[in-house]
Amino acid sequence: MEFTQHHQPLTVVQRLKSIIGGSLGNLVEWYDWYVYSAFSLYFSSAFFPEGDSTAQLLNTAGIFAIGFLMRPVGGWLMGTYADKHGRKKALTASILLMSLGSLIITFAPGYKSIGIAAPILLVLARIIQGLSVGGEYGTSATYLSEMATKHNRGFYSSFQYVTLIMGQLIALGVLVLLQQLFLTDAQLHSWGWRIPFGIGAVLAISVMFLRRSLHESASFKAEEKTEAHGTIKALMQHPRAVATVIGLTLGGTVAFYTFTTYMQKFLVNTSGFSKTEATSISTFTLLAFMLLQPVFGALSDRIGRRPLLIAFGLLGSLATIPLLNTLSHTTDEWMAFGLIFLALIIVSGYTSINAVVKAELFPAEVRALGVGFPYAIAVSLFGGTAEYFALWFKQAGHAEWFYWYVTGCIAVSLLIYVFMKDTHKHSKIEAHHD
Repeated sequence: MEFTQHHQPLTVVQRLKSIIGGSLGNLVEWYDWYVYSAFSLYFSSAFFPEGDSTAQLLNTAGIFAIGFLMRPVGGWLMGTYADKHGRKKALTASILLMSLGSLIITFAPGYKSIGIAAPILLVLARIIQGLSVGGEYGTSATYLSEMATKHNRGFYSSFQYVTLIMGQLIALGVLVLLQQLFLTDAQLHSWGWRIPFGIGAVLAISVMFLRRSLHESASFKAEEKTEAHGTIKALMQHPRAVATVIGLTLGGTVAFYTFTTYMQKFLVNTSGFSKTEATSISTFTLLAFMLLQPVFGALSDRIGRRPLLIAFGLLGSLATIPLLNTLSHTTDEWMAFGLIFLALIIVSGYTSINAVVKAELFPAEVRALGVGFPYAIAVSLFGGTAEYFALWFKQAGHAEWFYWYVTGCIAVSLLIYVFMKDTHKHSKIEAHHD
């Protein structure tokens, strides 16, 4: 079907505005997601008093499980909506959900005021945020990939991880600013923890208005709409692509969570650094990691996606055990930074291009669902559990078994990378333009 010929091509300015709108929304989404983790130390006492077992149970379920459990549901719901009604509408709905979740936490009364309803409200907010973040990935990955031209698609879509990491850094920055410059510890525990959630809600509403003015992608507009768009049944017509998304995500998500989220705990519990030192090392490695993404994304536009994925799979399989072993005995901050940064250079072969690779695997009618749903399943099963496996092995006295587990996951993904086609050369996004 050649519908694209009836649509005027976007100007460079329009295309850039769309890519910035898609990326900024992603930043706010992940800022709101990480603020919850960064400030949980301060607000948990407001919602979960000691001695109440029901509240404690809700606390555990809310913080550790609900977010990750809801991500596949969000990927399914938002992916279906994006494929049926448009990327622009889904992106706007996604940011609206995140804003709603943040507003609930900002204004929710504490346990002393409304009893068990307080933690229930917090869990509800986290469910909404989980749906939002689960849907954001597939929709924004699809939108950014479709809005970019063939020759710079890897570069522009890499900004999804730039903004993901930036959201984490800004959440951390807000915490440090409030701790160091504006509020006392008592004020943060009392009411100050509400400020970052309020900031997130306001930012989300601002981005929502920006997203409403975005251009819809030509790939979506070019499709002849049918009832089959965005359905699981339609997605099952592409079993190889679905299996590829799960397989190529498996090793990448485990490596990403190991060398980013888990590293702060690893540096304290295993290497013996103080919490302050571990936070500093983590912050600087994340900043350097963020700057790598566009470089690798642009490289994939020159040499293809598959060489970068194979490099990640091969180097990750060979280097993970030596890197983690050496890091476990490191007491020098610069050495720790260097080792983690080296690991993140390797991981960038996956993170910088994983969004565009997945988008290039599917036709437009199931692209957002195809990218978001299988990815969210893989992240929930493997990324979300990485830290727990690491701590479980350590508690059992076999911390090094986790190093082998990470290596095994990357090696499985390496097999996928070796046998898959290079999506840069065989892109389903280009099918409408050829």
